[in-house]
Amino acid sequence: MKEKNVFHVNGYIGLIITLVFLIGGGYLLWIGSQSSQFGALAFGTVIIVLALLFASSLTIIQPNEAKVLTFFGKYIGSIRTPGLFMTVPLTSKQTISLRVRNFNSQIIKVNDSKGNPVEIAAVIVYKVVDSAKAIFNVEDYEQFVEIQSESAIRHIASQYPYDSFDEKTDILTLRGNSTEVSEALKGELQERLEVAGLDVMETRLTHLAYATEIASAMLQRQQASAILSARKIIVQGAVEISEEAVRQLQKDVSIDIPDEKKIQMINNVLVSIITERGTQNVINTDNLS
Repeated sequence: MKEKNVFHVNGYIGLIITLVFLIGGGYLLWIGSQSSQFGALAFGTVIIVLALLFASSLTIIQPNEAKVLTFFGKYIGSIRTPGLFMTVPLTSKQTISLRVRNFNSQIIKVNDSKGNPVEIAAVIVYKVVDSAKAIFNVEDYEQFVEIQSESAIRHIASQYPYDSFDEKTDILTLRGNSTEVSEALKGELQERLEVAGLDVMETRLTHLAYATEIASAMLQRQQASAILSARKIIVQGAVEISEEAVRQLQKDVSIDIPDEKKIQMINNVLVSIITERGTQNVINTDNLS
């Protein structure tokens, strides 16, 4: 099943012809009834029937809508151009919207690639591009979008971990690579919805979080990872400051500091920088006696 154009012409011409036939047929019927002329009655009846056939061929198309025409159960084509048109008589005309639509999925619980339960939801932006497929290939294309969207979200979420605690890896994650995940979801949805004649314009994740039962534990893990990363930066900076202080003292004071004193000085600087509490000054009196 594929959309195709159907015969249609300017509807105002058909409307004028219909009115002329109705007036002419009505006039002939009136003459035949007044003079009892069988020929006038028969001819007038035929003209009235033709007028009704022309009337059944008239249809109005609204902007961003399409009419799908079937003739005694057979699909004969669609009309997309807005306006009044005259087409094949005695056809069944079904209207379908071509406007852009949004579908907000429910928050669903799935397992990521590491088996952690997460909550996820997405918004799907789509529109009908093939009216014949949307009407005849699926029972209800809106319900079809809902079911296929949930299935695609579950499948995509199971392909990625929620987060990666190793900064050196380039693993795509649901939290850190939402754009790439959304593009992957869009591609999979497009394949699923192609049969219904739908075009997926955009997909975006609207909700992403750990499931309630593990949210507290995962938050502690994230906090521990952040603290560890911060400590590494602080220690690295403290070591550089200590080394620079020792070099500056040797250069300005022009004294040779023993290795054990260097170690002690570096240790004191490290402690004063890294500790989270305030430090107290201690005067060394070993050499004063």
